Amino acid sequence: MPAPATAVVPPGAVVKTMVRLGLAAVLLLPPVRRTFAGAGLGWLYLMAVAFALALAGVPLARRLATWWGVLDVPAARKLHRVPTPLLGGAVVYAAFAATVLFNFAFSLQLKGVAVGATIIVVLGVLDDVHDLSARLKLLGQALAAMVAMAYGVTLHVVPEGVPWAAALNAALTLLWFLTVTNALQFLDGMDGLAAGLGAVAALFFSMAALQTGQRYLMYLAAPLVGACLGFLPYNFRPGRQASIFLGDSGASFIGFTLAGLAVMGEWAQNDPVVALLTPMLILAVPLFDIAYVGVTRIATGKVHSVTEWLAYTGKDHIHHRFEALGLNRPESVLLIVAIAATLGLSALLLKFATPPEAALLLVQAACILSIIAVLEGVGRGRGR
Repeated sequence: MPAPATAVVPPGAVVKTMVRLGLAAVLLLPPVRRTFAGAGLGWLYLMAVAFALALAGVPLARRLATWWGVLDVPAARKLHRVPTPLLGGAVVYAAFAATVLFNFAFSLQLKGVAVGATIIVVLGVLDDVHDLSARLKLLGQALAAMVAMAYGVTLHVVPEGVPWAAALNAALTLLWFLTVTNALQFLDGMDGLAAGLGAVAALFFSMAALQTGQRYLMYLAAPLVGACLGFLPYNFRPGRQASIFLGDSGASFIGFTLAGLAVMGEWAQNDPVVALLTPMLILAVPLFDIAYVGVTRIATGKVHSVTEWLAYTGKDHIHHRFEALGLNRPESVLLIVAIAATLGLSALLLKFATPPEAALLLVQAACILSIIAVLEGVGRGRGR
């Protein structure tokens, strides 16, 4: 780990930080909260609080990471060229957690997701500092998922009455948490991508929850939207290097929390297909990327086991392929986020679609993913 570094803090930066902290403090005042609630703007209030906390907290985390030497050092497989502070993800987590603590009565399932997410963040910070092995990280993620499951955060894909239904649902839930958590983490390879996808996915989960009358879940997703957006001004800066990264703690926290939101929701009471496809469409981009990359790596003989697959690092994800096609990095990020938003809109339309319309929406989603696959194939050829 690099030695601690010092930096002169400009007076203007101190003033900006104080203003941001003041904004967060004002939003936390009970009269302000009551004003938003009275105007029917509770969702906006929760997003604004998390946004303000993240916006104020990231500069502090950046200085701490620089002082402690928690830096992401440039390497051949990485896109940045200067050592960049990590620990941005810890602020995203803290902003989300503080907003939830101040504003929510914890349900049993929320407790499970909160405890599991905390384990994920602690594990991620340790990885940012000490570079943990892929096997140890996978075990930690599995532990976090099982903690959430112990609090009732479990899929019910296999109906009761089927032999071993409970065990099969538990296995599917564990697989879901591990897949989504790692899918977001693998996409944290270009400035603004993981946080941007996190904000978009949380927004569509919130909208889908509103459609299905799940106001608790709708409000719960709002702080994640705000926390991700509050981080982005420091990480997504077209024309300039990001001043801080999420680190493994942030990307894995976003993925784990999104996975938890998906499991907590009841996306269609009488239609198991819609209930299953709604979260999958909202998370289609990271799910497609992890599947496509995994199959490609196995087919080309680059990996031969789960551990090798998790530890393998290469420029073969969707953002690398789009860059190889000639897009610059901000363009690649914006295109991927736009694709995610398009598929999220398809998820919202499923709720009110007739069976033929639902089939057309799924065909449309398949066409979009097929186009991505073709583009990635072209990008793979050019990126060699």
